[in-house]
Amino acid sequence: MNLPLMEYWRELNSYSYEELSELSGVPCDMVQKIFTGQIKELDKEMIQALERVLLPDRPSAASRKEYPEASAARVCETGAVYGVQKSFCTLADYYALPDDRRAELIDGVIYDMSAPSLAHQAVSAEIFSQLRDYIARKKGKCKVFYAPVDVKLDCDDKTMVQPDILVNCDKEKMVNKCIMGAPDFVIEILSESTRRKDMFLKLHKYEAAGVREYWMVDAEKLRVIVYFFEQDSCPVIYNMGDMVPVGIFGGELLIDSSRIREELKDTEFIYPS
Repeated sequence: MNLPLMEYWRELNSYSYEELSELSGVPCDMVQKIFTGQIKELDKEMIQALERVLLPDRPSAASRKEYPEASAARVCETGAVYGVQKSFCTLADYYALPDDRRAELIDGVIYDMSAPSLAHQAVSAEIFSQLRDYIARKKGKCKVFYAPVDVKLDCDDKTMVQPDILVNCDKEKMVNKCIMGAPDFVIEILSESTRRKDMFLKLHKYEAAGVREYWMVDAEKLRVIVYFFEQDSCPVIYNMGDMVPVGIFGGELLIDSSRIREELKDTEFIYPS
């Protein structure tokens, strides 16, 4: 993990230097020097110790900060103490929800979803249009969709997600009103209420299900975090303004994220020029 990526995860988890020192065993003064760039030759053992805390797939980070959405999730239960996952929701519970209630079912837990912000909608529309135009120009077989579209990710009765944007290239997966199985490409637009769910829980769900590529668009920090699972499980972080290659199309399609930034200027986010 490079230093900018380590700093990103540190900011995301709101770790202080003292907390990182306590959790990793690296002396606090060394932690501070590493993150402020005072040390040019990074000690391998120290970096590995910090990675064990910062990387999202490490238990030390996940166990310390549980997903805050869990407190807002509805757990279907039979005789269990509320909030304890002794039994689970199923697709029957999901389909029984009111039509005006936006939610996802993940591993037997229903997570409520708030209405998307103007910034969220602007980002979604811009990325969708660039993907759609490319596929149409190439007369490709892939189809691009935007939320709400149900995705029966694991093809079981415990999970149904609604990615912000998805690209599916297998026609046989498009069944009735949902996608059966993993789409080829998924994009989530991070918000305050979904950030941790998208960056931890759904990251692992998408990778395990066989999603080939996963992007997280961070409109607040002006970044695009790209996971191309077919090549590497480590992400690449692009600044908002970069040309971001789409891996499933061999990098031929470059999403112009400067156009996303321009769209954001007309929403509630105000960014420097």
